[in-house]
Amino acid sequence: MTVSLVSHGHGGPQGLVDGLLARLSTSAAPWIDRVILTQNLPEVEPSPPPGGWAFTLDLRRNSAPLGFGANHNRALAGATTPYLAILNPDLAWCQPPWPALTRSLEREAGAGLAYPVLLNADGSVQDNQRAVLTPAALWRRRVLGRPEARVDWVSAAFWLLRREAFEQLGGFDERYRMYCEDTDFCLRLRLAGWDMARADGAVVTHAAQRATFRSAWHLCQHLVSLARLWSGPVLRDYCRRFP
Repeated sequence: MTVSLVSHGHGGPQGLVDGLLARLSTSAAPWIDRVILTQNLPEVEPSPPPGGWAFTLDLRRNSAPLGFGANHNRALAGATTPYLAILNPDLAWCQPPWPALTRSLEREAGAGLAYPVLLNADGSVQDNQRAVLTPAALWRRRVLGRPEARVDWVSAAFWLLRREAFEQLGGFDERYRMYCEDTDFCLRLRLAGWDMARADGAVVTHAAQRATFRSAWHLCQHLVSLARLWSGPVLRDYCRRFP
C-alpha cells in the first residue's frame, strides 16, 4: 500500500510525526511500500531510525498550505499499489491494523474503503462513523443527544482504500478546504456503488483535536463547508438514493 500523511506542524517538538513514522516502520512488512509525508507548514525533517525506514519515505514540502483533500490528492496521484492509506499524524496502536483492514477489503468485494475502530485517549470509542450530515441529523445528535441510527460516512482520520475506488471518484473534492471533505467522499463512494467496511480487529487510538469547539475560525470554516454540502447535488442525490 501507499500511505499519505499530512503534517501541519506536527513534527519537531510535538513528536507526533516521528512517532507515527516509527510505528509505520515497525509494522511495514509486508504491507507498506511507500509513505508520502507532506509538510503543510515549515518544520524539521523527520529523523530515520537506525538502519533507515522500512519503506520508501517521500518527503514533500508545500510552499503554501493546502487543504486536506488537495494534499492527499497530490500525494496519491500516480500511486500504483492496490491499496491507499490516509492517516492523521495523531494515531497510535498496539497491534498493527493492516491485516484486519486488508482482510475487510478482500472479504467484501464491493468494499472500497475500510476503517478501524477508533478510540479516544481515555479508551472510549470515538464517534468516527456517523449518519449523513443533514440539519435534522445534527439536531438529533447535538441537541437531543441521540446516537447515530446509521452509518453514511466515516471520519478520514484513518482510511484504507482500494486504489480503483479512489481513482474512480477522482479523489477528494478540493472545494472543501477544511471539514466535510470526508463526508462528501463517502457519499460519492456509496453513490458510485462501493461500500464501507469497519475492521473490528483493527483498534487505533486517535487524539482528536476537536478544534471546531475551541476556535471561532474553525467553527466558521466548518459552517462554510456544511453550507456547500447542503446546497450541492451530492447530498441531494444521496438522500434520494438512500432515504
